[in-house]
Amino acid sequence: MRIGILRFPGTCDDRDSAYAIRTIGHEPVVLWHGDADLQGVEAVVVPGGFSYGDYLRAGAIARFSPAMRSVAQLAADGGRVLGICNGFQVLCEAGLLPGALTRNVGLRFTHRLQHLRDEATGRVLAIPLKNGEGRYVHPDPTALAAGGQVLARYCEPDGAVTDAANPNGSVAGIAGVTNTAGNVAGLMPHPEHAVDALVGWGSTDGRGLLLERLIGQPVPA
Repeated sequence: MRIGILRFPGTCDDRDSAYAIRTIGHEPVVLWHGDADLQGVEAVVVPGGFSYGDYLRAGAIARFSPAMRSVAQLAADGGRVLGICNGFQVLCEAGLLPGALTRNVGLRFTHRLQHLRDEATGRVLAIPLKNGEGRYVHPDPTALAAGGQVLARYCEPDGAVTDAANPNGSVAGIAGVTNTAGNVAGLMPHPEHAVDALVGWGSTDGRGLLLERLIGQPVPA
């Protein structure tokens, strides 16, 4: 597949995303935010970073780019879209995902290897996390879960969802969500940083997440 990687002023994880996409056997295509042409890609990653320097509010300016209008159309047509960290913020600001991302509890930047529980399979994954505005909020997280829209939750190594395992105060420990159709997803931790054991704190669990969210393949057991 040809998978687009959207680049804004301030994006910093686009090269990591390209490396990750090559690692799982597909072709990355860098897309400039000011160009509405998605170059025929079949899926899109909105990567991490600090789009427009997080000016006003993380993702608040990036949502208005010409490329994002095309990403919204791709999603409406059933194409897969994955927003990672700042990309998750952009997708929420654009109305493609429910809820919002706010400043972490304690107002501190968090950077660590984080355990996540995949809500579809129950598998526990180790994925790097780095954010200052990663606190997910939603007025009815129970309804999200009932609708199958909770992608992953922060957890202990044994899969237990606890306050101690929640790095940023996200409601109900939510680390990622999807739209109602399931083809648009946002995830605060960085699966693109966990495709090579040499640079992912020893984890390659991000490969399966990327395959599932972008290619539609099940996460390997």
